[in-house]
Amino acid sequence: MLKTRELTRPKPVRTAQASIPTEAELQSMLGYVFHRAELLQEALTHRSHWQGKHWDRLPDNERLEFLGDAVLSLVVSEYLLGTYPALREGELSKIKAHVVSRASLAGVARRLGLGRFLRLGRGEEVNCGREKDSLLANALEAVIAAIYLDGGLASARECILRLFRKELIRSDHGQEGLRDYKSRLQEWSQKHCGDVPQYRTIHESGPDHRKAFQVEVIVTNELRGVGIGRTKKEAEQMAAKHVLRHVLHDSIS
Repeated sequence: MLKTRELTRPKPVRTAQASIPTEAELQSMLGYVFHRAELLQEALTHRSHWQGKHWDRLPDNERLEFLGDAVLSLVVSEYLLGTYPALREGELSKIKAHVVSRASLAGVARRLGLGRFLRLGRGEEVNCGREKDSLLANALEAVIAAIYLDGGLASARECILRLFRKELIRSDHGQEGLRDYKSRLQEWSQKHCGDVPQYRTIHESGPDHRKAFQVEVIVTNELRGVGIGRTKKEAEQMAAKHVLRHVLHDSIS
């Protein structure tokens, strides 16, 4: 008698299902809850999302991007102007350009995971649109505009300063002239000594790709300072900082 082979039903294979990002999740990361959800939806919609559709007015984020660029520029300019009163217009412009650059915007967008929330067309999906610097930067500007339209300038300002905190701190420590000790020393010197400081390079060492400069600043015969840096400008800043620490009794950072 032949034994029949018992057929067993295969056990279902459990697959990890990726969680679908929600706008509530994004709002939590932004630290802002929208009253008009349609503004956020528009900010996240790339024009490719409507490809093949033929309605007259399909909202995408390009108009919001235009506004968001202006709002971001205003808030960062206002912040820099209030934080660094000694810096001149040209120096402030360089810092702002760094903070609001496409690379910085894309970096902030990636920290938010903004790409996961974008509404893209099939073509952009296939071409890794969620990782493109341009799409991420533009979408972030659009989100900023959406917050501005929904909650006003104060809400947009609060969000921008929180989101761009790392970029502002990085500029604070990495941009030549951000802490402009030379300008501060010149103002102090003109007020207290009636003259401007003089700088001279006293030593230069290292290969071309890794130079080190030593600069001396002379305010008076008795008041001098020395600084070292990778460029002459950086060394001059450090020399000015040395003198300022002396005359202001270490009350600068």
